Amino acid sequence: MTLTRRTFLQGALATIAGGELLTALGSHAAGGVLTSRLRIGSCVVNLEQAKQAALDGVEIRVGDPADRLRIADPAVRQDYKEQMKRTGLVISSFMMGLLNTAPLASDPRAPAWLEQSIDAARDLKVAVILVAFFGKGNLLGPDNQLKRDEVRAVVGRLKAAAPRAADAGVVLAIENTLSARQNAQILEEIGHQSVRVYYDVGNSTSRGYNVVEEIRFLRERIACFHFKDRDRYLGEGTIQFEPIASAITSINYHGWIVMETANPSRDPVADARRNAAFIRRLFA
Repeated sequence: MTLTRRTFLQGALATIAGGELLTALGSHAAGGVLTSRLRIGSCVVNLEQAKQAALDGVEIRVGDPADRLRIADPAVRQDYKEQMKRTGLVISSFMMGLLNTAPLASDPRAPAWLEQSIDAARDLKVAVILVAFFGKGNLLGPDNQLKRDEVRAVVGRLKAAAPRAADAGVVLAIENTLSARQNAQILEEIGHQSVRVYYDVGNSTSRGYNVVEEIRFLRERIACFHFKDRDRYLGEGTIQFEPIASAITSINYHGWIVMETANPSRDPVADARRNAAFIRRLFA
């Protein structure tokens, strides 16, 4: 199935009618309804620290390579549920960082990891699963062209997992070193609205991509954003965030901005609070 813009929008409208797209972009009834345009999370602090920093939630890892992921353990999920109840915050997203050392394209356990992560996301009312492609899982060859064999395997495995994700109200969001058009090509091959892009403005800037143009090109294909600027506080590094914020606003994005930021002061709560305040001013 080829995912044209028209096909994508038709599917998205159908999902809205079922209430699932709103869920996928950050609003679960049990986890807190989205009351503003954007929510701010972090993948470098825990829920207690996020509460102190006045964030809305956190992104968590699913675990290290094993037949059964840590997040698949009901006791682990119960602990997260208690933390969420205690703090009043939610889990914005899962991060499948283990795929950087045990790639989705080649590890025989990877399809089961997708299933376990989707089922855990349903239980914890998590809307987005970051599916990572860095390190050994990088899909970009030395010639800056797609590694076709790996991409073919990835497309097959994500296509197989997509219906399960849709049923759970979850989006599988791919994050990688690819350009927006290369990502769009992969999404078209998968052809399912439950697979989208996790867009990292820091990674794309480092690769030399035009972040503003890419955001406007991908539009509704973006499920979530990572904000970072190397070892600096947001707004004090080399990235020009104002035009990026304008581009995000222009595509009518409603969802999470997850900070993957540095910790210059070595006080994670203070630094998270400072970076979140910058984001709020940016979008004010």
